[in-house]
Amino acid sequence: TDMILIMSSGIFDLLKTSDGSRHTLDPGEHLFHLGDPVRRLYLILEGEAHLVRTDENGGAVILQRTGPRGVVAEASLFAETYHCDAVAKAATTVHSIPRTGLRKRLREETVFAEAFMAHLAHEVQNTRFRAELLSLKTIEARLGAWESWFGEIPPKGEWKNLAQQIGVSPEALYRELAKRKQKG
Repeated sequence: TDMILIMSSGIFDLLKTSDGSRHTLDPGEHLFHLGDPVRRLYLILEGEAHLVRTDENGGAVILQRTGPRGVVAEASLFAETYHCDAVAKAATTVHSIPRTGLRKRLREETVFAEAFMAHLAHEVQNTRFRAELLSLKTIEARLGAWESWFGEIPPKGEWKNLAQQIGVSPEALYRELAKRKQKG
C-alpha cells in the first residue's frame, strides 16, 4: 500500500519533500553556532558536517558526523537554541527546511511523524552503541563490538574513518587488523 511505501522510503526522502532551500557551504563554514535560535532543519545532500562542542580548554568534541543523505541535529527541532556548532568539513550542500513547517507536518501527518520517531529511535540506538563502544578498554574489544554491530569491518579505504569512529589512532587500528590477519 501507499502507507508502507512511504514508511519504507526513509526519513531523508520524506524530509526532502518538505519546502526548503538549498545552499552550499565552504569547508570550515558554520551551518549554525551554539546558542543560535533553532529555525531550520538541515539535510546533507553532498559533503559532510560535524556537530562540535568546544570545551573550556579549546578542545573540540565531535558529537555527530553527518554525510550525504543524513539529517543534522534533528533533536534540535524541539529545542529553542542549538547546543553546539555545526561545521562543514568539506564543500557541503544542504537542503534547509523551516522548523515551523516541519513541526506542522509532525502534528498533521501521522505517517510522517511515525517515520521521524523511528529515525530518532534508530539514532538513540546508535548513540548508545557508540557510548558503549568507547567505554571498551582495548582496540580488540572495540573492533569486535564494531564488527558484531555492523556485521563486518569496512574495506581498507575506509579504515581511517573506522579508527575515528572507534576512538583510536589509524596506526593502532592497522596494527590490530594486522594481528587479526596473522591469527587467521
